[in-house]
Amino acid sequence: MKVLIPEPLTAEAFAPFGDVIERAGRDSYTINYGKTARYSDLALLDTLENGGKPTVSIFRSQPAVFPLRILVMERHPLSSQGFISMERLPFLTIVAPRAERPEVDKIRLFVVGAHQGINYHRGVWHHYLFSPAGERDFLCLDRSGGVGKNCDEHHFEEEIIVGVIAL
Repeated sequence: MKVLIPEPLTAEAFAPFGDVIERAGRDSYTINYGKTARYSDLALLDTLENGGKPTVSIFRSQPAVFPLRILVMERHPLSSQGFISMERLPFLTIVAPRAERPEVDKIRLFVVGAHQGINYHRGVWHHYLFSPAGERDFLCLDRSGGVGKNCDEHHFEEEIIVGVIAL
């Protein structure tokens, strides 16, 4: 049995999986007559493969019951996929490096802070988003349309558990 231990989300720790969307440590420039700071290019949005196009959606996620058994992970071989909590509350993300299938010993659990978002790079294995408590809405930046299958799933036989977590 593998028990996932949460770790804080930093750009360095998450780099093998994607981008951390946040202002911290990023340069900005002033727009709107000095009234707004713009932080640009915070994630590599990769959606154009085989005629795909960028899309903005809202995903409404149901609360998880802890301890949570991880049964499946997915990857998107043709695009990136980004998420930001609409309520600006912390959430969890479970990821594994690009490979033919997710390797259990390389699965990681990150706590995404209230002022952060995530962008999975194409081909990175991840668990679908769930809410740590109550129904939760997530802004999703991903791909729609185009040619080709853009979602692979891997179902686990191994027991992978996320213990009780309070955010």
